[in-house]
Amino acid sequence: MFRLVRLVSLTTLMIASLSSGVVAQDVKPPEGFLALFNGKDLKGWKVTQGGKEDVWGVEGGVLFASGGGGGWLMTEDEFDNFELHLEFKMPRMGNSGVALRSPLQGDPAYVGMEVQLLDDANWRGLRPTQHTGSIYDVVPAAKVVTRPAGEWNSLRVVCNGRSVVIHVNDHELVHANLDDYKDHFQKHPGLTRQQGHVGLQSYNYRVEFRNIFLKKLK
Repeated sequence: MFRLVRLVSLTTLMIASLSSGVVAQDVKPPEGFLALFNGKDLKGWKVTQGGKEDVWGVEGGVLFASGGGGGWLMTEDEFDNFELHLEFKMPRMGNSGVALRSPLQGDPAYVGMEVQLLDDANWRGLRPTQHTGSIYDVVPAAKVVTRPAGEWNSLRVVCNGRSVVIHVNDHELVHANLDDYKDHFQKHPGLTRQQGHVGLQSYNYRVEFRNIFLKKLK
């Protein structure tokens, strides 16, 4: 019951931020969480995959990739078991992702895990594992719940041992035991990793992020 109350309180905070337009520097991390993004600069992050640093920036409490060519923006710190919360805004035909337990070298979608972020409504011919909230190319999202392009969405990810649970806009889209996907281990060796970096992807158009909070789990 205590955990349920904590989750409801955190969800209430995220919804209040979405509706009021409060930006990251105005919101303190919920109890027990770390702020991975300070709302002012990219301290604690590094650009990888040969990405151009000038693609990434901060304005008005928002962390953004201005377009493609930025590679991945990865946390300097590594994490093993954690609960991650963030908000993201996609433009029309936008495409991005969130890296989990990834090393700094190689494509996080394969050497780590990638949570797909997409403007689902305007892409055509997608495979089930390419919709927002999926573990890219491995575990499909249960349904599409993203808001229209230009609106903020919330993402919650819990990585705890071999379990990965993903919520978008308070809908549970993935509840996976990674060991149930051993047939993907050869193509996606990152599924076997126990820790790594969290990251954000620059793919095509401007994508925005804010309120990036992480709680370490035992």
